[in-house]
Parts: sequence; structure tokens; C-alpha cells
Amino acid sequence: MNPLDWIDQELADLESQGLRRRMRNVVGPQRALLRVDGIEAINFSSNSYLGLSDHPELAEAARAVLTEEGAGAGASRLIAGNQLAHRQLETAIARFKSTPAALFFNSGYQANVGTLQALLGPEDAVFSDTLNHASIIDGCRLARAQVHVYRHADATHLAELLSKAPPARRRLIVTESLFSMDGDRAPLTELAKLARSHGAMLMVDEAHATGVLGPDGRGLAAAAGIVPDIQMGTLGKAMGAAGAYIAGSTSLIEFLFNKARSFVFTTAPPAAMAATAHRALDLATGPLGRERRAQLMLHVKHFHEGLRNLDVPTPSDPSHIIPLLVGETRRAMLLSERLLRAGIFAHGIRPPTVPEGTSRIRFSLMATHTTSQLERALSALADLKVLFRPLPAPPSTTP
Repeated sequence: MNPLDWIDQELADLESQGLRRRMRNVVGPQRALLRVDGIEAINFSSNSYLGLSDHPELAEAARAVLTEEGAGAGASRLIAGNQLAHRQLETAIARFKSTPAALFFNSGYQANVGTLQALLGPEDAVFSDTLNHASIIDGCRLARAQVHVYRHADATHLAELLSKAPPARRRLIVTESLFSMDGDRAPLTELAKLARSHGAMLMVDEAHATGVLGPDGRGLAAAAGIVPDIQMGTLGKAMGAAGAYIAGSTSLIEFLFNKARSFVFTTAPPAAMAATAHRALDLATGPLGRERRAQLMLHVKHFHEGLRNLDVPTPSDPSHIIPLLVGETRRAMLLSERLLRAGIFAHGIRPPTVPEGTSRIRFSLMATHTTSQLERALSALADLKVLFRPLPAPPSTTP
């Protein structure tokens, strides 16, 4: 008997629930137009919000460092892999975030998991938004801390939990700033006040806000005028490169490179990856970044107005992430397939990525879309409207 025979049954069960996934075959860089499974389609599934991923200066930065420092770091940062490009990038990130220091991670998942695992233990308590990303959820689990989950973006409920929770050695509040699947915002000002009044650390994941929102794309915390104790951001979304970072105090960063297992026990990212991210950061905070953020906001306004013309309610504070709620998983995936046949690549999102009963099509807008491409998507949605139900009004984020 093959000891892996059980896997086929598990896959069959996923298939019966409409939850079996497959990888799309994508050809070409993350532009507004690409080929998906042999179909030319307008790309509404990419997180390259500023359209920087194929910028020639990023490729040139990678080539230059490949020549100087080689293709791979060859070791962890703490052994022999701490190369000049890593250090230069971290200096640039700290300047970008207005913090004393920063630490470069291979991915956003590793940054969140490693940071939460390092900062917390069984004697501690973490307070997490119910719609936080899987990397945050897994980090809380690995920390083995007492986990208190508050209602989505509900500062009042968080205050209740903080007041009622038993004593703990350390307390930490963790949230995304712009939520990756709903495109709505956390009440960061209220969360910061609660953190101060309850002696808690505040960790904010700015993955989908970095490069897009706030002054020079520095995120929603900067827009709100607050400085979280721990700031996480990614370099593979709006920045168009790869990797992620934690920004904060010098002591926090030193503690993390001593204690975050996802940093300590992994080979360092290639120096070329760090150099690419550094150049992307320069572009995103310069004139090109400002121009593309402005263009992206025009697209957001245009697309949301188009949805309202289709009688689809949209949030009062819309963003570049637009969920089209369908509800039932199979219907969401059918809509995604029909859109692709119409030349619109907007991926279906289903459990466990989102809660049961909230499967959706997630539209991600890019600065490099054209108005005619947005209109083509809206036209396709009008033709397929029978397959989705209107997006409900988002819950209030005001306590």
C-alpha cells in the first residue's frame, strides 16, 4: 500500500467542494495585458499596483549586482550572506519609513511569521483583527500566545477584549492597514490610542498600502500621523520587486535578527533581489511614483463609478482593491472563468483565503491600465451580472 494514497481522496474532497486549486500559466511580465492559459487578457489579478515590475531600471539594477556579487547569497545573513546590497536596502527602507532601522526578509509571509514568533510566547497575549492575513494568523499560532480575535476593524470590540483579557507578560495588537481581500482600512488612529492606554505593542502590516497610500506611498500609518512599534511592508506588490521588511527601533531590529527564526535559519535573499527592491523604492518615491499614484487614484474613481452605474454599491472610501462579492464558491469560480473567456483576468477568491459564504472576484487596479481597459472590464461585468450579487455596505470602522 502506498502511504500517500490518502492524498488522492483529500484532493477529491477539495474538488467536490469547489476548493481544488490549480496554477494558471501566465506568460509575460506583470503588465496590464498578458497571456493566461493561452488567452490574451487584461490583468486585474496582479498586486503590481504601480506597474513597476517590468521597469527597465529594475532589471538593470539586478544585472549590475549579479556581476558584482553573484547570483546567490550562499548563506544566511548571520553567517556569510550579509552583502552590501542588503545593508543599503535596509538603510533606504528605514529612511522611507522614518524609523531608525529596518530588516529585509525573503517574503511578507516570513516577515510576519518570524516577527510574531520572536516577540511573543505562551505568557503573552495578541489581539488580532478577524480578517488578518494568513501569515499573521500563522505567526500568532507559532508564538503560542493567548490569541484574542476582535471583530473586523472594530476598535470598540478590541477595547472590550483588552479590558477583559487576563494579565499577560506582553500585549500586542496586530492589524493590516489596507485589508488584502476587502480593500478597506483599519482604524489605525483608534488602535494606536488603545495600544498606548493598555500598554500594548502595535504592529501594522502595510503590505497592500506600501507604495500606494500615504505621503510618498509610505502607507496608512504615515497618512494617519502615527508611528506603530512594528511596521511591516512588502517590496513585491506596488514596488514591483520582491521581499519584505520590518521597520522600527534599532533594538527591535537587532532583537529580530537574533530571534526571528524565519530570518535566522534561511539563506539570505540574493543581492540582486535587494538591489532591485532598492531601485524600485527610489522610483516609487520619486516623480514616477507620484505620477503613477495619481493615475491609479483616477482609475479607482473611474472603476467605482462604473460599478455604481451597474447598481453595485461601493465603499465610501474606495481603494485599488475591489472585491465583487459572489458568496457561493462554485459561482465565484464560474464567474472568474467567464470573465477570462471575455479577456478579463480577475481571479476568484474562495475559502480558506476568505470566510465561508464570501467567495468573490477580486479586482486589483494598476496605474498602467488604460481607461478603455477599465471600460472593457465593466462591460464584461454588465454582461455577466446575473452571476454575482451586489457588494454589501462595509461595516463601520468608527468606534
